[in-house]
Amino acid sequence: MSYDRKAPSTAGVETFDLFRMQPDVPFDRAFEELSVLLGCIRHLTVEAEMENDRIAGSAARILSTFAKAIINDMETGMNRFRNSVDS
Repeated sequence: MSYDRKAPSTAGVETFDLFRMQPDVPFDRAFEELSVLLGCIRHLTVEAEMENDRIAGSAARILSTFAKAIINDMETGMNRFRNSVDS
């Protein structure tokens, strides 16, 4: 996939030990994935709170790190897009 300067996309710079964000994912797709991920996190946190489920709490914590990485990478992608438009 090549970098499209006409629309903002992910930068692909956020990394984990085994995973990393892919570059050039269009923002609409990244927002869809982020929405699903946040829905799962919400469900898991309710389960953790209502059922005192430590596993659900741990899963929510790990998934929230992924969600934060998506947001951080989208921010970097937006900054790159703005800089390319300004130049």
